[in-house]
Amino acid sequence: MTRVKRGYIARRRRTKIRLFVSTFLGAHSKLTRTTTQQKMRALVSSQQDRGRQKRDFRRLWITRINAVTRENTLFSRYSRLIHNMYKKNLLLNRKILAQIAISNKNCLYMISNKILK
Repeated sequence: MTRVKRGYIARRRRTKIRLFVSTFLGAHSKLTRTTTQQKMRALVSSQQDRGRQKRDFRRLWITRINAVTRENTLFSRYSRLIHNMYKKNLLLNRKILAQIAISNKNCLYMISNKILK
């Protein structure tokens, strides 16, 4: 019988996985079965962390807005500011409000005075 040389498809798949996990430590970057498991685990974690990142940024923005509102006793707290904004149909998202609060506090005070009147 003639000698059969196996194709390169399986090797190409394994090297692709190895490139993905090349920075992992020990067997997690060396052994084929372990590398596939670690790749799946890493992809699941990245999916979860994208959702967590959105939550974390929203918390950060709320904290920044709350700090500035308590500083000058505009409404004495964040929740009243947001509630009054919704009542007046002044729709600014928390990211923009946080940027305004950090860069230009006077502008936030003007917005809050507009809400009060």
